[in-house]
Amino acid sequence: MIGFHSKQPLTLEKGESMSKLHIGEIITLFVSIEGLPKRVSKEIISVDTKGIIGDKYYNKDVNRSVLLTSTSSYKLAKSHQIILPFGSLGENILIDYTPYHLASGSKLYIGDSVLEISQNCTICNHLSKIDKKLPKLLKDDRGIFVRVLQSGDIKIGDKIYLEEKI
Repeated sequence: MIGFHSKQPLTLEKGESMSKLHIGEIITLFVSIEGLPKRVSKEIISVDTKGIIGDKYYNKDVNRSVLLTSTSSYKLAKSHQIILPFGSLGENILIDYTPYHLASGSKLYIGDSVLEISQNCTICNHLSKIDKKLPKLLKDDRGIFVRVLQSGDIKIGDKIYLEEKI
């Protein structure tokens, strides 16, 4: 078993050397379903190169179809007396690691899927409906969008690995 922040060799082509660093795990999962006002919590989601299968944003914009958010965003809001239930920030994947410093192009391995960070999430107007302070507070801490490079299933409790060059 690989422990937190442990490394695992990664096989690549062309003689490149990489490893996978264990950085965290999946806390909860959500999908948006057409016609429903709230996000739906899931135990497992299936992803492919078009996004989350069954989500209303599937195949709309592959660079913005999966939002990954850290529990640290909820803790930040709570530290300013803004209590939010998980899912309120619009995330599909909630994790126990803060990935906001990672560069676009960084690869995450979750379950049997591979995700690539595509861009930071911009603040949506709906956050000000929750609390007027929220958009400014979470300006750089709301989440990151990822695109799916390799299809697979993602489950609550799955470990997250970050690809790094050796």
